[in-house]
Amino acid sequence: MIGVLVVDDHEVFSEALALLLEQQPGVRLLGAAQGGSRALEICRDEAPDVVLMDIDMPEMDGVEATRRLRELCPEAKVVIVTGLDDPTVVANALAAGACGYVPKTRAVEDLMDVVQRAAAGELVMPEADLAAVVQELEGGQGASAARLALHRLTPREAEILRSLAAGDTIADIAGALGISVLTVQSHVKNILAKLGVHSRLEAVTLAWRHGFAPTTRSA
Repeated sequence: MIGVLVVDDHEVFSEALALLLEQQPGVRLLGAAQGGSRALEICRDEAPDVVLMDIDMPEMDGVEATRRLRELCPEAKVVIVTGLDDPTVVANALAAGACGYVPKTRAVEDLMDVVQRAAAGELVMPEADLAAVVQELEGGQGASAARLALHRLTPREAEILRSLAAGDTIADIAGALGISVLTVQSHVKNILAKLGVHSRLEAVTLAWRHGFAPTTRSA
């Protein structure tokens, strides 16, 4: 069961997502919070697997809520659901720990695909928006330290990180390289440690931000 939390101050939209989620097999709705503070309260009681997070909320914007929620529940996958067409906002959310975003105009139609992909550890984002968001990420701070960390990767680790950034799964990479899934997972663990990040999503975002991996495919 995938535990899902909806965070959106637009009551009608929030209720629509919640109603749809309640009807899906394999999904357990943890709540529909109308603000970041309430979302954090829910996370303290029961950590969600996936959080569908609005950006434009008056009490606490979605970027700050994402940052605090990920500190509280580091395993939670946060997907931004927004009507704002602004790559800077999305880039800021990714930098805060989100694993992607979906426009509100597509949220209902793509809901289960988004939830399942996020829960599986994929970066969720419309392919058409990827280049603009990565361009924003490349302007972030800490470039020197991050580039140094990326260049500390072994050739095999760098190859695996680029494959992850291209959207390949662990099984895909194992098959392409002729090694076991466990070996790939061991390499991924080393990659995360060297980069000082906690998830594949953060590693891929870092690689994109600093031009270490191509962005020609949507993850």
